[in-house]
Amino acid sequence: MQKAEGKRQKTEKSGQWAVGSGQKEPCSVQMILRLRLPSAVCRLLLLFLLLTAHCSLPTSSVLAQEVVDKMVATVNAGVTSECGEACLITYSDLLWQLALEPNTALDRPSSADLNRALHLVIDQRLNLQEAEKLPTIVPTDPEVTTAGNEFVKEFLLRASLSLPEYQQRLRRVGLTGDRFNQIMTQRLKIEKYLDFRFRNFVVITQQEIADYYRDVYVPRHRGRGQVVDTLEKARAEIESILKEAKIESDTDAFLDSVREHAEIVTLSAV
Repeated sequence: MQKAEGKRQKTEKSGQWAVGSGQKEPCSVQMILRLRLPSAVCRLLLLFLLLTAHCSLPTSSVLAQEVVDKMVATVNAGVTSECGEACLITYSDLLWQLALEPNTALDRPSSADLNRALHLVIDQRLNLQEAEKLPTIVPTDPEVTTAGNEFVKEFLLRASLSLPEYQQRLRRVGLTGDRFNQIMTQRLKIEKYLDFRFRNFVVITQQEIADYYRDVYVPRHRGRGQVVDTLEKARAEIESILKEAKIESDTDAFLDSVREHAEIVTLSAV
């Protein structure tokens, strides 16, 4: 995120800094060390400083501009070793989440939108950390490309945007092609993990199908004035509905359990 100003500032309270003129930034590393955070958290904070250190080198492209980002939260940074970016959430992560949501405004996002995005990203990080325990489910490059293309196609349809407008939307929040592919890779990892953990073990009984047909399917179609198929014809559709509902229920219960035992540290309010 960029602003037109000509000086560098540091807001120690929020963990936020800005770059513009090339003046020396006041003791950001020393400030982190004084916080006495767990060593894993400190490593993540220092990693964030290193990843954004290039912003302190003024060039013609950033002249009279201010580059601002801040660390918002960590997820299991104190209990998961060598988790890297999977444990760190920045303000940019929240903007990227909003940018990838059709019809979500990016101009001065509200605190409510940012906190909603934060909760979504936290859940994504928790699922990703679980998924990375299974290295065999890493998606292939063709799978990532296909998923990215399908995502863009669906986004353009839902948001009624042209491809250039969509690309401009991502550029506004600094979401590069490489970062987009990384996000798609993470989402595919999560999808593969949840399929492996839940979808392959879901069983729907014939009694459940019959009960749903009697209690839900028939009344719903009659209420809409639609022709009611026989149980035999509706069986596959009902089984799919019940299977997806059970997967969603099991996934939510699993995430609630993971979230309950997670170490989530808020570094900066949004």
